[in-house]
Amino acid sequence: MCRSIKTLRPPVTPDASEEDYRAAALQYVRKVSGFRAPAAHNREAFDRAVDAVTEATARLLAELEVRGAPARTVDATA
Repeated sequence: MCRSIKTLRPPVTPDASEEDYRAAALQYVRKVSGFRAPAAHNREAFDRAVDAVTEATARLLAELEVRGAPARTVDATA
């Protein structure tokens, strides 16, 4: 679906940051909505979706157990 979204989980990307999560979320929301940049009347919904996907991504990566990889210390509530 979104070929430009890179894998963010360790050990593939051990140093993924909030910025990486947000970039992936933005690509996802753009793909799903069909808008690269939403019109002004859709901006708030678009931004809320990016925020929600960013938070879900951080939570997912914090909770994943990847065997053989060191534990990641990410605050999913940040």
